[in-house]
Amino acid sequence: MSSHCHDEHDHSGHSQHDGHDHSDDLTPALQYSLYQHINFDEITTLNESQAHSGKAIVKKTWAERMQEEPALESDADEQLLLHIPFTGQVKLHSILIRSSPADSAPQTLKVYINRDDLDFSTCGDLPPAQEFSLSQTSEIQDIQVKRALFGKVQSLTLFIEDNYGEDTTLLSYLGFKGDWMQLGKAPSNILYESAANPADHKLKGTEVNKMGSGLGGGRGL
Repeated sequence: MSSHCHDEHDHSGHSQHDGHDHSDDLTPALQYSLYQHINFDEITTLNESQAHSGKAIVKKTWAERMQEEPALESDADEQLLLHIPFTGQVKLHSILIRSSPADSAPQTLKVYINRDDLDFSTCGDLPPAQEFSLSQTSEIQDIQVKRALFGKVQSLTLFIEDNYGEDTTLLSYLGFKGDWMQLGKAPSNILYESAANPADHKLKGTEVNKMGSGLGGGRGL
């Protein structure tokens, strides 16, 4: 798990210096990446055609996001159910998904919070925290969640209910953005911002000391 974490940070540094096409979106994506806070060992996937393929697409780093393999394909029908636990409490910003322009692309995604007891039948009866309609595209879809609903997430369950007409559903990348918190501590992204932007540290520190909102710091950027 640590090797993947190192790979992600190493690749981000290389991309910023190499001037690749994706360099502009690389820094903000990694700044809020929850990659290193995923409990990979406890990821489970129902109806995957190949064992551990659900875990494999989550373990892809941001730099590997456009690679076709490994991929997750459903087995008996088009539905998939993935359970992703985190190592602390998360304020989720968005879910990142890559599929394809084909009819095997997932269409309806239902997201549940802090449930480790779900299967396909219970998902059919239980209303999700939020439901999304996904697009047929090979680009990364950055699916913004309603943050007020996803402020205390310790695990996510993703139910892909259907696709665009194929017998099976195919995914090649799955990632998450947000703020990670060790329970009882400040959100980790605040620490990252202070470390990454030393010039802003004094201003942000002043706002925090005054118990002001983060908007004060934003106006100075």
